[in-house]
Amino acid sequence: MFVQELAPLAGSLGLSALVAVLPLAAVLVLLGVVRMKAHHAALIGLLVALIVAVAVYDMPVVQAISSGLQGAAFGLFPIMWIVVNALWIYRITVRTGHFDVLRRSFGRVSDDPRIQGLLIAFCFGALMEALAGFGAPVAISSVMLVALGFTPVRAAVLALVANTAPVAFGAMGTPVVTLAQVTGIPLDTVSSIVGRQTPLLALFVPLLLVIIIDGKRGLRETWVPALVCGIAFGAVQFAASNFVSPQLADIGSALAGAAALVALPATRKPARAEVRAAVLTGTATETLDRPEDRGEIFRAYLPYLLIIVVFSIGQIGPVKKLLDSVTWKFHWPGLHVAAPNGKPVSGNTFSLPFLNTGGTLVLIAGILTVLALRVSARNSVHEYGATIRELRFAILTVTGVLALAYVMNLSGQTTTIGYFIAGAGAGLAFLSPVLGWFGVAVSGSDTSANALFGALQVTAAHQAGLSPELLASANSSGGVLGKMISPQNLSIACAAAMLPGEEGTLLRRVLPWSVGLLLVMCLIVVGQSTVLSWMLP
Repeated sequence: MFVQELAPLAGSLGLSALVAVLPLAAVLVLLGVVRMKAHHAALIGLLVALIVAVAVYDMPVVQAISSGLQGAAFGLFPIMWIVVNALWIYRITVRTGHFDVLRRSFGRVSDDPRIQGLLIAFCFGALMEALAGFGAPVAISSVMLVALGFTPVRAAVLALVANTAPVAFGAMGTPVVTLAQVTGIPLDTVSSIVGRQTPLLALFVPLLLVIIIDGKRGLRETWVPALVCGIAFGAVQFAASNFVSPQLADIGSALAGAAALVALPATRKPARAEVRAAVLTGTATETLDRPEDRGEIFRAYLPYLLIIVVFSIGQIGPVKKLLDSVTWKFHWPGLHVAAPNGKPVSGNTFSLPFLNTGGTLVLIAGILTVLALRVSARNSVHEYGATIRELRFAILTVTGVLALAYVMNLSGQTTTIGYFIAGAGAGLAFLSPVLGWFGVAVSGSDTSANALFGALQVTAAHQAGLSPELLASANSSGGVLGKMISPQNLSIACAAAMLPGEEGTLLRRVLPWSVGLLLVMCLIVVGQSTVLSWMLP
């Protein structure tokens, strides 16, 4: 049994944390400064994590390697399993010509690319986050935006930045449900507080998206639709999370944001030619006056309707129970890890949910799409193979990053960093969202960050005399802002937007937005711990 140590380096928590952060720092520097290819940076970061685990934390070599292999397995299934199947559906619709129909249909709702960006990246992406999560919103939104004529970099940045406000309630509320389980705080309480934090982000994010699309001109000309969309989204997310159900918060808010945009007269105002020329590539210059058969339009939307239907059916109680029954849970070979308190960590076991996982549900929707669009089995298999070939480096990157994250988690490196931040005393109210942000940056998942640091936030809050409910919730709310800089999500965005090896470029583009929004969330939490305490339930 390997027992994790909190301060293995000279008994100093500060020095140990400084060394523990080296693997993640190495990846971010290699991506953002050295501009190394992402799969190379991920593998070097993994090597650094293994060295720190063995040399500093005294983790047995076999267990260190085994933890990395478990992370790589998780990177393949369920993470890349979702992305591969989502992109396969996209390739099928491109092959049949239905994605062109979809693009023209969006153009008829509004030919303004700034409105289209809000509809797809923010509203449709939030709906995908609600139903699937784990990279699917970024993957699907990116490919849709590229198909509409957005440059690949802009499409990827939009998808990443938009994938913030809905994340805490994503995958049918999984992050907040996990947070409630690990902290012992009632789900209603956690959901209510998070629902009084992330809706405030929804007011800012649409405004940031129109700035990303078209700079100051975009903000000046489309701030009203962006603000209306954000208010509708935030209001419904607040109401659902506080008074209805956290599982339905994102579904309702995504539909409300889209409905508000479509209903607004300003949405249908034609965009000037210079705006479209500045924002879109030549692929979006096709005229929209050609008549479209209603059946073709329906078939163009059908793959995404099927995704929504399949995921919704998968959440029905008896169906969900049946899907969950086809899950293989087992002790991961070679792992015998205990937390500093001597209790075995949950990471010793591994779960393979064969049916109740986003990738499998997307695959089912894809098979139904193939049948509905009458695509031959030969062409379907060919497109699937082409999808895997296209994603080969992204698969290597994601498995490397998840291997790194698991080595850091199971060796105790992540826990050391968490306890170091949690020792901030009265300043913890400001830093608690930072802890969640860091956890998601490492793992790529708000659910994982809540599982890692949720209980730690509660313990630290008691020590600092702060509200444990507030700090636990802040872990999830701050975590959503780390998703856009997670190497895992950067790689997914690059793969979807067909930007091989450009993860460093995306990191430099989204990092300022991530840090800026994190600062806003930190100030919100500080306010709620003091002068804005009336905001809490």
